Amino acid sequence: MSFLESIKDLLFPPRCLACDRQLDRYRLPLLCPPCCSRLVTIVSPLCDCCGLPFPSGRDHLCGDCLSEEPPFALARASFYYQPPLVSLILQWKFGHRMTGLASMAALARQSPVLADFVSPDVIFPVPLHKRRLRQRGFNQALLLADSCFPRWRNRIVADGLLRTRATVPQVNLDGADRRKNLKGAFALKNPGSIRGKCILLVDDVFTTGSTVRECSRTLQAGGADRVEIFTLARSVQL
Repeated sequence: MSFLESIKDLLFPPRCLACDRQLDRYRLPLLCPPCCSRLVTIVSPLCDCCGLPFPSGRDHLCGDCLSEEPPFALARASFYYQPPLVSLILQWKFGHRMTGLASMAALARQSPVLADFVSPDVIFPVPLHKRRLRQRGFNQALLLADSCFPRWRNRIVADGLLRTRATVPQVNLDGADRRKNLKGAFALKNPGSIRGKCILLVDDVFTTGSTVRECSRTLQAGGADRVEIFTLARSVQL
């Protein structure tokens, strides 16, 4: 640690993003050991396709993927969507506290599920509608893609996938209403540009999967050969 960094930590001691406990030094992730230990990484056994974690056994297809083949080849998430991760995501998504994003991306880059992805031709962040983008000032999925996949940064296309109409927030909708809300909400900017290519789609949270499924259908219709999904977190009923 440099002298200036030592002075900075002395005058402005870093604090845990989750519980506000004072930390010894500024180092990512900005979480105290107890809060960091509450972050649960998703590991095998998983559904071979959608990445749903299983309590035991080996990797295999889950019942949902067996009954209806998803429009994507692979979906993986780094963490369970539970405290303290819930508050961290809300902090940077709605509170513009970008140290939370940097902290989570630093941990996500160590996630074992990243090894499951093939090298994509193109990376698309799940888009926001232009009205929502103006209100928020940034697309959290784009920032995640840039932070979690630095080796593929030159493959990120920020506006290749568009949200063509505003949709109501998904948080209070059930599965059927989420699908109806999103149907036909996405389009490709250049439909012929992804033909035969492997696409990696990035978003913050996989809840029911309605958003990434509708995006994947749009990509498939545009001729994508393979669609893979990465989300920072996944909501799982434990």
